[in-house]
Amino acid sequence: MPVLRGISLDIRAGEMVSIVGPSGSGKSTLLYCLSGLEPYDSGSVQLAGRELRTLSRGSLAALRRKHVGFVFQSFNLVPSLSARENIALSARLARRPVHAADIDRALTDVGLADRGRHRPGQLSGGQQQRVAIARVLAMRPDIVFADEPTGSLDTATGADVLRLLRAAAGGGRSVIVVTHDLEAAALADRVLVLRDGLIHNELHQATPEQVLEAITHAKADA
Repeated sequence: MPVLRGISLDIRAGEMVSIVGPSGSGKSTLLYCLSGLEPYDSGSVQLAGRELRTLSRGSLAALRRKHVGFVFQSFNLVPSLSARENIALSARLARRPVHAADIDRALTDVGLADRGRHRPGQLSGGQQQRVAIARVLAMRPDIVFADEPTGSLDTATGADVLRLLRAAAGGGRSVIVVTHDLEAAALADRVLVLRDGLIHNELHQATPEQVLEAITHAKADA
């Protein structure tokens, strides 16, 4: 059975969309297909106006470098480098210019202006995740994909991280988040509820209680 079936959606510029659903419903697979990290067998995925299926591996990598930022549950920071160096290294690996002012601005935006010289081991889990978000912000992508970005954080710290992602949406930048956190999902403009690889429901400006009810119905209908 295909992991995803008959999904049709558009992500608008400046919009935040959360993807929720029961375990195994295809949430992360959808995120990876939309971002070009995972190939798809049929259908069409367009990112920044380009059809991903038609791109070579090199062209796809170049498209992601130019337009896409990623935030994952694992922070993916180099332990021997400072926060500033981790941000700069990521930009260099992506072959994108990043200036000291960009790094300063990104660290300030995530509340870590005084932690730029600290290495990951000197930072809390929430601070490390904020460095990961600053790393994305410094690169100024058009779209940010986040897969369970608060999964390893406590509730309060996770809420702070999600508010940063919420703030990142807008001004033409879109944010797509896969999450199991009801409060996090409710921050989005739209909530897509998946079940068995299908969009079972779509909510707009939902409350956490409405998200929970939609997920409960999806489980019941499975």
